[in-house]
Amino acid sequence: MHISVIGTGYVGLVTGACFAEFGVDVTCMDRDETRIATLEKGKVPFFEPGLAELVTKNFQAGRLKFTTDLHKAVDDALVIFIAVGTPPQPDGSADLSFVDEVARNVGTRMTGYKVVVTKSTVPVGTAKRIRELIKSNQSQECSFGVVSNPEFLREGSAIEDFMRPNRVVIGADSPEAVAIMKDLYRPLYLLETPIVITDVPTAEVIKYASNVFLATKISFINEMANLCEKVGADVQMVSKGMGLDKRIGNKFLHAGPGFGGSCFGKDTAALINIGEKSGYSMTIAQATKQVNDQQRNRMVDKIVDAVGDLKGKTIGMLGLSFKPNTDDIRDSPALGIAEQLMKAGCTVRAYDPEALTESMKVLPKLVPCRDAYHTVEGVDAVVLVTEWNQFRNLDLDQIKSKAKAPIFIDLRNVYDPPRMQQQGFYYVSVGRKTVGTRPA
Repeated sequence: MHISVIGTGYVGLVTGACFAEFGVDVTCMDRDETRIATLEKGKVPFFEPGLAELVTKNFQAGRLKFTTDLHKAVDDALVIFIAVGTPPQPDGSADLSFVDEVARNVGTRMTGYKVVVTKSTVPVGTAKRIRELIKSNQSQECSFGVVSNPEFLREGSAIEDFMRPNRVVIGADSPEAVAIMKDLYRPLYLLETPIVITDVPTAEVIKYASNVFLATKISFINEMANLCEKVGADVQMVSKGMGLDKRIGNKFLHAGPGFGGSCFGKDTAALINIGEKSGYSMTIAQATKQVNDQQRNRMVDKIVDAVGDLKGKTIGMLGLSFKPNTDDIRDSPALGIAEQLMKAGCTVRAYDPEALTESMKVLPKLVPCRDAYHTVEGVDAVVLVTEWNQFRNLDLDQIKSKAKAPIFIDLRNVYDPPRMQQQGFYYVSVGRKTVGTRPA
């Protein structure tokens, strides 16, 4: 079977490389000529553990090809995955202009049966919209299938998530389309991966429901963290006590500066918009967004409480990506916090293992540093924002000797408060008691 993946961003490239690893012939198409040329040289334009090796292996084996020719990608494939961007519009709704463009082009080139699959996160009704666009642009009438096959890839572990998923959702409008999709995912049958076969609108809702529920868990534990600070409780123990209940689970119950990235914020806003257009108020989703928006401001307040007036101060920031093991800075809490600090007259020295270059493009006034220890030289406070593994075992004596003041603000609760107090730090975390003596 030959498939095409339209769009070589995060979702598209992972999808194409992993299907090629399954033994499928894959063409990945993107209109960005520079990106395609880079991929043909074996270079992946973003950081995802293991992806570069997978792309190179399957490109060299001839199972993975790249092109800028959309017509070629459509002509050669039985299954066409749409994995283009659906950025948020000012009202929170998804911008479907790229999806529409692909659908129209598919219609103009279609001369026989094909299955058109949405991998991008799209609102309910998009598959119907795609069907109408393809049909109205066909040069000759022929049947085709439309499928919603949402992705559930976590940045930093995307290949594992694709190769060993906890479920595959297939929303289809015909038995023929279902059969073809099940054949594509046949390698997962050996792993006994649950395959959820449903109608298209239901599959479209599953994606949003899943992401917004996870976002809600994050906002909920952050609310608990804020309460814990008021009443003297420890949010980490609260999280542990909750997470041991199998009905709740321990995932996404880590207090911090709030969620970021390309999915949770965008999908929460989109679900709110879908509800509004359908005449229903998504109250919980709205509260989730509100809590998350406020959480970043709370983190800035913590820094101000610890160091006083920010004007003329220098902060050392550890971590800029929205989560570890990725260079993705989209909606990153770290960048939002850094921007507020600089607006208040603060100098921000920063380091991230993968995201420093991209961050400098967004916030050019950041002071880029070589590593964690270079970052903290002469700073009035150290702020840990992204929990990269290399920040989990810092030489605290060296940190203390290089910083101007022994103030450590841990927005990911990486370190143990008694240990930090013993090391002589004024240690601030999230949802736990502040320990140590505030420097004069």
